Amino acid sequence: MRWTLPSTWISSNKLALLLCLLQVSGLAYAQSPGQLEAGMFSTAMAGKTLPHGWQPLTFSRIERHTDYSLVDENGTVVVKAVSDQSASGLTRAISIDPAAYPVIQWRWKVDNVLHKGDVSSKDGDDYPARIYISFAFDPDRAGYLERLGYEAARLIHGQDVPYRAISYIWGSNSPAGTMIANSYTDRAMMFVVQSGSGKSRQWVTEERNVYEDYKKAFGEEPGMISGVAIMTDTDNTRESAIAWYGDIVFRNK
Repeated sequence: MRWTLPSTWISSNKLALLLCLLQVSGLAYAQSPGQLEAGMFSTAMAGKTLPHGWQPLTFSRIERHTDYSLVDENGTVVVKAVSDQSASGLTRAISIDPAAYPVIQWRWKVDNVLHKGDVSSKDGDDYPARIYISFAFDPDRAGYLERLGYEAARLIHGQDVPYRAISYIWGSNSPAGTMIANSYTDRAMMFVVQSGSGKSRQWVTEERNVYEDYKKAFGEEPGMISGVAIMTDTDNTRESAIAWYGDIVFRNK
């Protein structure tokens, strides 16, 4: 199944990713009491287009899509993303309590960063690699106006939309450690985990406490995690990028 965003959303195509993330139900299954597997790409077969449980996400007015494939990288299967002035992502619906499984761990690698990438600008809102975490709407946590806005969005789009989102990005020009609202919406906060080309062309293992990052970003307790996405895009900057994504897991500590 392919998720294609309607043309009425394309004026804010990066916000559209956040609003369309993972509208179908889905669960991660624990292989051990301490770990939930969100993306076990290493167990897939190289040559396949989509990892199990993941869906493509495209934009109706962006004809050029990032190419995602499962490849063998030194004996381990990973997702390879190739973007040439293009934008699309891969998403997975998932249901995780961030209080119980607060730590996300993943591996990634980029071939290059983007010269025009800028976290503070819509024109520069491109990244060689990023991981999104979306959070389900919880009416008990939302204010009156937020509840009205949410119900209006459901009536318009005919589906649930996430309440808030966090994205972990490999930035180009902003220093690692930067936290900033997405240029399209303050409902999505970005954390610059890596920056620049100093670690390009080498695998980097990341670990973040999603529970604590959410509280830092939004000043409240998080609801349930509703989805995970990966995305390599270069449509705004009109550049090119290649990235690789390894396994993504959530741990209880």
